[in-house]
Amino acid sequence: MKNESICVIPARGGSKRIPNKNVIDLNGKPMIAYTIEAAKASRLFKRIIVSTDDREIANISKRYGAEVPFLRKSYHDDHSPVSLATLYTLEQAEEYYEERYDHLIQLLPSCPFRDSDVIVQAYQHFINTQNKLQISVFKFGWMNPWWALKIEENGEPTPFFTEAVKARSQDLIDLYCPTGAVWIANIPDLKKEKTFYGSGYRVYEINWMKAIDIDTEEDLNMAKALLQVKNQFQE
Repeated sequence: MKNESICVIPARGGSKRIPNKNVIDLNGKPMIAYTIEAAKASRLFKRIIVSTDDREIANISKRYGAEVPFLRKSYHDDHSPVSLATLYTLEQAEEYYEERYDHLIQLLPSCPFRDSDVIVQAYQHFINTQNKLQISVFKFGWMNPWWALKIEENGEPTPFFTEAVKARSQDLIDLYCPTGAVWIANIPDLKKEKTFYGSGYRVYEINWMKAIDIDTEEDLNMAKALLQVKNQFQE
């Protein structure tokens, strides 16, 4: 745990499916606040930087304790991979602070239930296994992807896995889904590969509730419902 680590929280403005998603109110505080607070509580990072092109997001992030020393001037459109935006932010930080770091941890603000314990455990796994690139995943549960199908224009359902449709669920192997909760990289490897999905990347499994990634109104409603239930149990 003595390595120098930097945390980058990519949070561009202009989200379309949920307007102002990164700072939308979630149980009384902006969504991005949950990620900033988790990063701070982990005590892992020399820097916690929010990478944004939006001044409102920048101001809110500073209020919750993140650094926003500059605005992102590239890779803030709908099509740029988030890995490139994070790399661009790293390069800006290295120049701005005149510092170098060993590891980069990317935390998406759309994963508000990932807490400091998840971050620490994922980082410990990264160190212990000597991974170069690591992404977080969760195991599919009640939504079984083996039974996925598409519906043609004429209404006919077409299974993606025809043999699995006839199999018992207990006979199917477990499948996993990536989540933007905690992605970690050795910086030289990330600079070389320019993606967390580079050669030899590995995964770290987290609980599905900690992995929730809010992209749609349905996701947001589920998150609010889970928070309401959690608060009731704490009362």
